[in-house]
Amino acid sequence: MKILALDTATEACSAALFIDGDITSHYQLAPREHSRLILKMIDELLHQAKLPVSQLDAIAFGRGPGSFMGLRIAAGVVQGIAFAHDLPVIAVSCLLSIAQRAYEQTGCGQVMTAIDARMAEVYWACYRQQAGQWQIESEECVISPDNIQLPATVLPAGEAWVGAGTGWGSYKDRLLAAQCPLVIAPYGCQLPTILPDCLPSAETIVKLAVDELKAGNTVSAADAIPVYLRNDVAKKPRPVVL
Repeated sequence: MKILALDTATEACSAALFIDGDITSHYQLAPREHSRLILKMIDELLHQAKLPVSQLDAIAFGRGPGSFMGLRIAAGVVQGIAFAHDLPVIAVSCLLSIAQRAYEQTGCGQVMTAIDARMAEVYWACYRQQAGQWQIESEECVISPDNIQLPATVLPAGEAWVGAGTGWGSYKDRLLAAQCPLVIAPYGCQLPTILPDCLPSAETIVKLAVDELKAGNTVSAADAIPVYLRNDVAKKPRPVVL
């Protein structure tokens, strides 16, 4: 199985190549340089592996949520490659990618993910890993940190969770305040670890894409579109009053 993955949804720009269980990747923190870096990363990975694009089984990407421009870059590159070589596409949640990366760093399979969405909001979701599979416990949404309400499934007494993503770096106090006293044992879950610098990456996306490809969860190039969550992705001009 051969899968190419890329992600440009946040400050990080990354690409990864999965070939029969082996993964090589490039990852760089480079705000506003994604369009310059991503094609170079992809070319280097394929060249090092001596693998033509035509021999890929699929191409995966971080479909959002995240930066408006970053998501458009990833979707555009993926659509171009997939159209040209008739490849299926695997769209992976950037919040789930964060959960996977946090799990690999901590060994904890319960993750509250939050990406700073600007405008005093976060992209938010809670994930739990069971029997090697991720289950979503709180649906992806864009929300004020003050308005988050944890579902009952997140609140068993004494259960440890990890907070991961840039939203925790920007709004840690507000996120904790919104959940208090639910995060204080023994009344609810515990949150002993917070990873504010945990970003989505192509390496975790390609790992998640393997199971998706096996399950047949792919889309066509035409359907490889970003998921913004926020309907108004750009400020609209105010109407002129005459």
